[in-house]
Amino acid sequence: MSIAFRRAVGLGVLALGCATGARTTLAGPPRDPARKSNVAVDGVISVENAKVGSTDWQLTRVGVDSSGFRSPWVEGYCSRQSVRAGESIDIMVSTSPPRRFEIEVFRMGYYGGRGARLMTKLGPFDGKPQAVPKPGAKNLHECRWEPTTRLTIPNDWVSGVYLGRITTKSESELDPYHQSYVVFIVRDDRPADILFQCSDNTWQAYNRWPSKFSVYTHPKGQQGPWADVSFDRPYAREAQYDGIVNDPLTVGSGEFLPFEFPLAFWLEEHGYDVSYCSNSDMLTPDRGLKCKIFISVGHDEYWDIRQFRSVETLRDAGVNLMFLSGNAVCWVTPYRASSSGVPNRIMFRGGPYGANNDYALRREREHGPFPEHGPDEGLLIGARNVEPINGASDWTVVDPAHWMFAGTGLKQGDFIPGLVGWEYHGAPATTIPGLRVVAAGTAWVGAVVPQKWAATIYPGPKGNFVFNAATIFWSQGLSSPPGHTLPWSHGTRPHGPDERVQRITRNLIDRALGRAE
Repeated sequence: MSIAFRRAVGLGVLALGCATGARTTLAGPPRDPARKSNVAVDGVISVENAKVGSTDWQLTRVGVDSSGFRSPWVEGYCSRQSVRAGESIDIMVSTSPPRRFEIEVFRMGYYGGRGARLMTKLGPFDGKPQAVPKPGAKNLHECRWEPTTRLTIPNDWVSGVYLGRITTKSESELDPYHQSYVVFIVRDDRPADILFQCSDNTWQAYNRWPSKFSVYTHPKGQQGPWADVSFDRPYAREAQYDGIVNDPLTVGSGEFLPFEFPLAFWLEEHGYDVSYCSNSDMLTPDRGLKCKIFISVGHDEYWDIRQFRSVETLRDAGVNLMFLSGNAVCWVTPYRASSSGVPNRIMFRGGPYGANNDYALRREREHGPFPEHGPDEGLLIGARNVEPINGASDWTVVDPAHWMFAGTGLKQGDFIPGLVGWEYHGAPATTIPGLRVVAAGTAWVGAVVPQKWAATIYPGPKGNFVFNAATIFWSQGLSSPPGHTLPWSHGTRPHGPDERVQRITRNLIDRALGRAE
């Protein structure tokens, strides 16, 4: 047994033990001292965010039908998850009853605190009802709607998450307008400091449109490989978690606004050089190898095995990995093409990651048989998915001497209230040389069932690192942009922006970019 290995195991055991002791919280988070900016004022993101943002980009009039999920008055989807500048994307829209409508396309960012910039306005168009598809094999709902319009992405549109706000035209005071979103990602291939991977596989896995047709709602059971889901359908209201997030203002936008936008808003506020991609853009490592940091954000549960191998390649090549996420890399998620031949438009829960760990074997025994089985995700991300996987806790520091806590004022046992949830990671991979458990504690499932969680960091092979925040809610501590609602979990909620979370995140990024003080 190597010295590094014994040290990693010792620290892990010590850290987990400390988490059970008495805790104190700071009277208030210390202020992040002024720091010299290392971001070029003419950087792509800084230049973009200097442009005038929009004061009117959120949904104002939005409703859902009796199913509680879809908005049949106006709804739509895009033909691709992501697109480059110069390429085209089709936008499909249905209105019932028929109505004229327009589409305003916004790029999401900081923009002086406004959160979005109007990029273009399309229409007006003559809307009509488009058919809800009959369930196919494995309850697949794959829409084949006629395109409303084809948008060619201008060459000067910066990589980012784009929302198209669809608004029907009001005929009279007795016939009010309705709104919903479509969402797509503009990606690029330029070298960038940070690659922000949107968790859109998970958005789609939980998408119940038109009423009860996610991977969780098949009659055979909610955890098996029984259901296929298609990206060729609208995103329903983000209410899949029985109240964890229950916001009608998200209709059509997946999980971006509640779980991911606070990170994007904060990164762009501080001028970090960030580029964006979808899960499906990581089937090869090429994009990530041009970046210094790869970030998994929010609820990043569903990964094609090719994503896993790509991110392994990034780590081994010296890219820093930041899992600002929980329940990440939980299910192997194979893609296949749509009925029209478009790649990566249908997916299903193929089987668990976890190799021969008890968690994966139990899922196979209780919910299988599964056609796919993934490796131990802990050996990549530093900690693992555990069961039960959901609950809530404060984020409690156990290794305050680590450099990531510099300038935070945090001491052992101090905690950040409500930051752990809705789901998390535990079972640290203590066989990784140099792995340290930096925060740990007990999450409670319904205030009844306890479960250990743990946040970790370990060194990569080329001076890089892999950080695992161990919670879906990490971004809630970074910012609270317009259009964002705090989630809650098992009677606990995060408190929103926290200067300690901000400083920890800044310390990690600055170290990865060679800017550490």
